[in-house]
Amino acid sequence: MNAPFAMHEIHLDQIKLGTSARIVAIDWDSLDAPDASRLRDFGFDEGVAIEALHLGPFGRDPMAVRVGRMTVAIRRKHAAAIRVLPDRK
Repeated sequence: MNAPFAMHEIHLDQIKLGTSARIVAIDWDSLDAPDASRLRDFGFDEGVAIEALHLGPFGRDPMAVRVGRMTVAIRRKHAAAIRVLPDRK
C-alpha cells in the first residue's frame, strides 16, 4: 500500500523511544513473504496500537516494540515498511 502520508505520520523506524502510536499502513509488498507472515502473526495490522521500547546496541537494530501486551523485536528494515501516527501528548 502506497497511500500518501497524512500529516505527522512517520515510519516506525523513525519513532522516538517511549512513544506510543497507531499503525496507519504497512507496505506488505516491500516485505518478503515469511517476514510479512511473521509480522501478521505478531498482530501487526492497520489500526493496531504500538509503543517503541528499545533499540539494539549495534546500528540500533533490532528494535523492540510493544504490540498489545507482547514485546516483539523487529529489524529496522521491516519497521521502515510500517507507517505510524504517533499519539499526541
